[in-house]
Amino acid sequence: RSVYDDQPNAHQKFMEKLDACIRNHDREIEKMCNFHHQGFVDAITELLKVRADAEKLKVQVTDTNRRLQDAGKEVIAQTEEIIRCRVQQRNITTVVEKLQLCLPVLEMYSKLKEQMNVKRYYSALKTMEQLENLYLPRVSQYRFCQIMMENLPKLREEIKEISMSDLKDFLESIRKHSDRIGETAMKQAQQQKTFSTALQKQNNVNYGRNMHLGRNRILESKNEITLKRTFEDEDEHDEEVLTAQDLVDFSPVYRCLHIYSVLGDGEVFENYYRKQRRKQARLVLQPQSSMHETVEGYRRYFSQIVGFFVVEDHILHVTQGLVTRTYTDELWNMALSKIIAVLRTHSSYCNDPDLVLELKNLIVVFADTLQGYGFPVNRLFDLLFEIRDQYNETLLKKWSGLFRDIFEADNYSPIPVANEEEYRIVISKFPFQDPELDKQSFPKKLPMSQSVPQIYMQVKEFIYASLKFSESLHRSSTEIDDMLRKSTNLLLTRTLSSCLQNLIKKPHIGLTELVQIIINTTHLEQACKYLEDFISNITNISQLTVHTARLYGLSTFKDARHAAEGEIYTKLNQKIDEFIQIADYDWTMSESDGRASGYLMDLINFLRSTFQVFTHLPGKVAQTACMSACQHLSMSLMQMLLDSELKQISMGAIQQFNLDVIQCELFASSEPVPGFQGDTLQLAFIDLRQLLDLFMVWDWSTYLADYGQATSKYLRVNPSTALTLLEKMKDSSKKNNIFAQFRKNDRDKQKLIETVVKQLRSLVNGMSQHT
Repeated sequence: RSVYDDQPNAHQKFMEKLDACIRNHDREIEKMCNFHHQGFVDAITELLKVRADAEKLKVQVTDTNRRLQDAGKEVIAQTEEIIRCRVQQRNITTVVEKLQLCLPVLEMYSKLKEQMNVKRYYSALKTMEQLENLYLPRVSQYRFCQIMMENLPKLREEIKEISMSDLKDFLESIRKHSDRIGETAMKQAQQQKTFSTALQKQNNVNYGRNMHLGRNRILESKNEITLKRTFEDEDEHDEEVLTAQDLVDFSPVYRCLHIYSVLGDGEVFENYYRKQRRKQARLVLQPQSSMHETVEGYRRYFSQIVGFFVVEDHILHVTQGLVTRTYTDELWNMALSKIIAVLRTHSSYCNDPDLVLELKNLIVVFADTLQGYGFPVNRLFDLLFEIRDQYNETLLKKWSGLFRDIFEADNYSPIPVANEEEYRIVISKFPFQDPELDKQSFPKKLPMSQSVPQIYMQVKEFIYASLKFSESLHRSSTEIDDMLRKSTNLLLTRTLSSCLQNLIKKPHIGLTELVQIIINTTHLEQACKYLEDFISNITNISQLTVHTARLYGLSTFKDARHAAEGEIYTKLNQKIDEFIQIADYDWTMSESDGRASGYLMDLINFLRSTFQVFTHLPGKVAQTACMSACQHLSMSLMQMLLDSELKQISMGAIQQFNLDVIQCELFASSEPVPGFQGDTLQLAFIDLRQLLDLFMVWDWSTYLADYGQATSKYLRVNPSTALTLLEKMKDSSKKNNIFAQFRKNDRDKQKLIETVVKQLRSLVNGMSQHT
């Protein structure tokens, strides 16, 4: 570059120097060749000599090569065979290595298929997880692995469908077996209750109870022992039917739960299970329309419900999350409300106390069974108090019929006892004590009729029947005592009282029967204290306790006795009216027959015999009845005189009437019922006596002069009464003595009557104005 960049002649000078340098090198080369030429010639000469040897050597080599090629053909063939075998060996090794990777996959897939065939779906899902996460990624480049990967989701869906189908079968199975599961659970609870009851009754043996109740208790205990043995026999023959899992295979629900949990759909499964069980709960809680007709209907209803909740309790304790305590409590509260509504409705249809008692026992076993599984049952025991009222109502209806039958069968006559044995039989049924009667020799009669001990025994039977319902209600003895006394009070004050009132009002009950009813109620009233002792002995609660209720039997029997007494008074008056109606007076007779009327003598004889029957009545009752009869007789005779349809009365009729009143007064003075003081009973006829004396004596001057004075001889004669009777006599005198006006005495008498009538009218008018 410097050559080109220097002076213009620099290039030429460079070329000249270069040529000079080339010539120098050529001369050196020539010198070098000249120096070695001889050696070259010698080498060529030597090479020519070697040429001949080389030709020979070439021939030998060619021959050797030919012979070697011939000898190496077999080696080459074997070498090629070795190479081929080595390639195969390498391929086999590769295949083995790949198969070692694929075989576990195929084995696992085969295992998966086998698990699917034997319905081990949960294990199959676990196998799928291993395939997906561990085995298939190692051989994912192979086509069969792709096919496997595509089939696994389908298998999962198939497993879900199959497990869901198994779950539905399981739900159907537990629906069918719920009643048997419940029956088994209730049977176990019943056994425990039987043992507890037997123990309790063994303790109650020490309480004072009557023989009849004791026999019933022993009989019931025997029945319970028989029932217990029956349960034991059933357990011996059917020991496998003990728990829910023995009756139902729960594996489908476990399997389905695990499957859905593995698949990540556990919540979906829980929601589905709970929804389906709620539907089943509604079906179980729906009773049959005829359930109230038999106890089997109630038993089947309770067994299904118990079975349902026993299954839920089992699921709660063996699974996690599928059923929670909150869910079961919510379901139970819903079911409990429905159960209470159903029982409240159907129990109202029950008219048989035995069926109501069976229902109560079933409810108690039902409640005890579910309480043992942790479900609150207080509302069921509250419901039992409502059903107890229904039970008491059915008992009252039943005992009303029993009382009516007893009253209908009674002969209303004292109980005859021929010997000591008969007497003891009666007093064993009824607490009767009478020292005076004990002193009498046999045969003798007890004052009450046959219905009294029967009624007393039936009241005790009612108390025992009421006690049956109160048992097993988890109540204290004080509460049971209070319940027994209240129900017994209802029996006495409503049922027995109503039966007695209806009995008293029956037309065929006569005076003799009414008297016996009064005697009966007196003895029943006295027996009330023994009923209170009977209740106290049963409940072991002293009557001295502050809160102990008292029996209202005293008021019941007093009311019945008062009603019977009133009915006696009414029937006596009705009988008197019947005699009065057959009276046949000749009100126009000129003079009396000289003897009392026949109807009146019959009436007096009837009253006399009737009051003789009243000797067993309390004195006051007999006296009141006698006074009432005499007063009614007096009023009836007075009304007969003053009857508006009677227009005329002769003096002869007055005289005849006076004879009848005299007989009434004689009857009153004969003391038909002891206990009257002086002439108290005769005062019942004082109004009639003074009225008749006034007309018989014709003492009008005295009457008119002394009217209004306390000392008047005719104080009880009312002016209006005297006026009415006088006018009847006045009309009679006019009609019968049409020609008497021509006789001076008759004319004077007629004028006197008219004068008295005017004065009486003025008195009556004065009284009305004063009033």
